[in-house]
Amino acid sequence: MLDAIAKEIKMQSDYLESEVIDTIYFGGGTPSILDTEEINTILNLIRATYEWGKQPEITLEANPDDLSAEKIDALAKTPINRLSIGIQSFFNEDLQFMNRAHNAEEATQCIQLSQQAGFHDISIDLIYGAPTTSHDMWKRNLEKAFSFGIPHISSYCLTVEPQTALHHFVKSGRAQPVDEAKAEEQFHMLVQSAKDHGYEHYEISNFAQPQRYSKHNTAYWQGKKYLGIGPSAHSFNGISRQWNISNNATYLKNINDDQPHFEVEELSDQDRYNEYVMTSLRTQWGCRIDSISEPFREYFLKRIQNHIQNGQIIKKEDAYIIAPSSRFLSDGIAADLFYVNNQ
Repeated sequence: MLDAIAKEIKMQSDYLESEVIDTIYFGGGTPSILDTEEINTILNLIRATYEWGKQPEITLEANPDDLSAEKIDALAKTPINRLSIGIQSFFNEDLQFMNRAHNAEEATQCIQLSQQAGFHDISIDLIYGAPTTSHDMWKRNLEKAFSFGIPHISSYCLTVEPQTALHHFVKSGRAQPVDEAKAEEQFHMLVQSAKDHGYEHYEISNFAQPQRYSKHNTAYWQGKKYLGIGPSAHSFNGISRQWNISNNATYLKNINDDQPHFEVEELSDQDRYNEYVMTSLRTQWGCRIDSISEPFREYFLKRIQNHIQNGQIIKKEDAYIIAPSSRFLSDGIAADLFYVNNQ
């Protein structure tokens, strides 16, 4: 797999054209399985193939059960300068319900060990809305998360994905479905707690200390180009989107045989408008009218009036921003502004 990834990096050397690499993200699957030598080999190849910025943000995703003291110390010896840790919860009841491999003690310990090893740029994921998560538990989850002083927290509502154990349990009655009203209340608890601790709510699911935003995710929301390497990885060059074969064996075979290993979708003007609305409205910077071309600009201005009148959208100069009280409804608001051919 590492040989195939190295080959694909070289094969895609022209994809980003002259773009400077400001962020690198080891994500998807379990990238923490890589050892120090393997991480350095990949990064050295990226450095030799693309132009790097002065201080690129280099993130590695990991779960608490992967982050032993030895593993963290090893990672600290690589150019990795940011960890994104899938904590999900600091309570065993939640973790067992979510079928996580780590426990509450490991969730706490891995953050402390990472800080002791010199990782100051840390993000953790938290999940709200689970049937096991009472309001009191969620409040204590947040208090503990903010107590570490880490610069970034991503938090998502529990979703029941098809063909998962949780989906089967809910369908069979062995687990309760997500209570939307409860989830919305916990979302607002999250927003208020983050504000009280001085964090900026810069994207619907993301909170950061001032100027400590994730450069990598911010690039997605701002529509910048990106290149994904490896099975299932997605790429975007501003004109088209492509995604790699998800099956590992087929990906390896096609890479080794110099056969196509991805599919491509050319984006229409309508696609680009809809994607811009969807991503920009998720951020604190909102949707700028000068970034929308005709005929979509006229359509957008007409459709958004109702949301302004009911207080869901706030207009600030040339930007349209979802009101704080309506952020939980952002996906529905964005969908209402999408352009479809029969309108």
